[in-house]
Amino acid sequence: MDFSFRLATSEDAAVIAKLVCQLTTEIGERAQIDHFDNDIKATCECCEQLLSQGQLNVLLAETDGVVVAMASYATTFALYVKGEMGIIQELYVEPTYRSQQLGQQLLVKIEQIADVQGWRAIELCTPPLPAFDNTLAFYQRHHYQAVGGRKMRKMVANN
Repeated sequence: MDFSFRLATSEDAAVIAKLVCQLTTEIGERAQIDHFDNDIKATCECCEQLLSQGQLNVLLAETDGVVVAMASYATTFALYVKGEMGIIQELYVEPTYRSQQLGQQLLVKIEQIADVQGWRAIELCTPPLPAFDNTLAFYQRHHYQAVGGRKMRKMVANN
């Protein structure tokens, strides 16, 4: 199966919101946690706003004109990498496409973006372990190394 890749525009907000909510629902169900607000309408509105303002980057994978995978990423800076770096916030492949190396292709595309942007590193956070040990193994096969700790969050505003 052939896939094409492109950067999202605000017109893609609905499909991105759908995929992100599928991702967070899957994480919640498999890890038996409830850390996410899966309000697809609010997610879509937020996504559309951030995309139209240029504050969100999303790489989409399509086949036959249908979006089947996505990876959102951001650029930031960190002293511990001595400069600019990228963070993959969400990476999701529809379950029926997971055996077709689409996740790997998304990572390669983001690594190409990293090269063009001059990033010194790419970071991401895996979903909770051990429920997602296979996800950790996927990233390790693609030369991502565990650097410790756990993802932490404190909600500070409700705008």
